[in-house]
Amino acid sequence: MIDQQNTIPRWVSLLYRYGQMYIGDRLKDTDIGKGQYIFLNALYKEDGLSQEELSHYLKIDKGTTAKALKKLEAQGYILREIRDEDKRSYRVFLTAKAMDMKDEIRKVLIDWRHILSDGLTEEERHTALELFEKMGINAAKFIEKQMKDAKSNAGQ
Repeated sequence: MIDQQNTIPRWVSLLYRYGQMYIGDRLKDTDIGKGQYIFLNALYKEDGLSQEELSHYLKIDKGTTAKALKKLEAQGYILREIRDEDKRSYRVFLTAKAMDMKDEIRKVLIDWRHILSDGLTEEERHTALELFEKMGINAAKFIEKQMKDAKSNAGQ
């Protein structure tokens, strides 16, 4: 019998919730919400992505992405510009205000990563990352198939 206290979904959920608490607490003196820093962090890696590219990269639905970006734009962290090649979509660019926050946000994320990996060997860190990556790929494949099947069934 499986111990209900020791399941992968439980531990993933716990890590996510504690991570949100930690990051929220560390960023509480800013006006960046717990659900917004991930968009800024993605843009720190590659500024000028389209909203759709951000949604795809972060695996977040387009509506949630649009809502988060609208708030970040109102707060002065990003600018959205209509794309020349497709007038229905936007490219998203960081502002100077967002760039001023880059080191702080990155430090919070690096600190959390160090907290999570405290006491692990380099090999254990590598193994953990490989396993989480495989689980993420499995989850993405499953959800994408579910969405594809739902669209096919809706068209029948």
